Amino acid sequence: MKNTIFILFIVFLISSCNQSPSNKTAFIADNFTVEEEVIPITNQVLFIPPPPPEPKEVIKNKIIKDGRIEIEVNDLERAKNQIDSLLIKHGGYYANERLNNSDWQISYSLKIRIPSDNFENLISKIETGSGKIKYKEIDARDVTDQFIDLETRLVNKKNYLKKYTDLLKQAKSVKDILEIEDKIRVIEEEIESSTGRLKYLSDLVDFSTLDLEILKLKDYKYQAEKRDKFTKRLKHALSKGWFGFIDLIVFIIKVWPFWIIVGLIIYGWKKYRKRKMKKQ
Repeated sequence: MKNTIFILFIVFLISSCNQSPSNKTAFIADNFTVEEEVIPITNQVLFIPPPPPEPKEVIKNKIIKDGRIEIEVNDLERAKNQIDSLLIKHGGYYANERLNNSDWQISYSLKIRIPSDNFENLISKIETGSGKIKYKEIDARDVTDQFIDLETRLVNKKNYLKKYTDLLKQAKSVKDILEIEDKIRVIEEEIESSTGRLKYLSDLVDFSTLDLEILKLKDYKYQAEKRDKFTKRLKHALSKGWFGFIDLIVFIIKVWPFWIIVGLIIYGWKKYRKRKMKKQ
């Protein structure tokens, strides 16, 4: 009897394991049932989209801007004060300032350095101000390639410098140490030169240059040249003539050896001619 019950129990377990799993699983909570559909796992490979590409670094163009403007005004000092105010407002300064005053005109020659972002705005303010534009020229030079080249060379030279510095630490003979130190010195000079050039270009890019001349024309009046009186001029001419004569006499006496040589040559020539005539 016990064997029969044990066999039936084994058959019941086997039949339970062979039953196909249901596609639905019931969850009971708080006296109600929620059925969730179970999606069977298949052999289909899911598509995973690739990660978005990293954004490339945008290289800002390096532009050097400069210009030359000449303006004619009626009130020079008022125009100069307006330029002073514009420079304070736009963060500029005078690299050079020169006042020229002649019989025909009076003018200010100004070399202005101003942040490149405010360059066009300053020119616009100058053009719309009081005065007549006589000359204008604006230039823009793209030096982006020079910047990239200098920066690349600088990075490479610094890498070489690090390698030679590491080699110097490992060098044992005096000859190797001197050769490596010489290489390091050359590379350091090249790095210093490239750094200086890069700073110079950066300054030209960051600050634009404007050569501005503001001028005011004058009413030219002819003024006769002042001359001395006749008697004074006559005395001056006589004194100069006398001193000139004295200088001539002094010069003739100064070259007395020359006259002796000339006299000897003439005497020898005459004597030679007399002998030649006697022979004939």
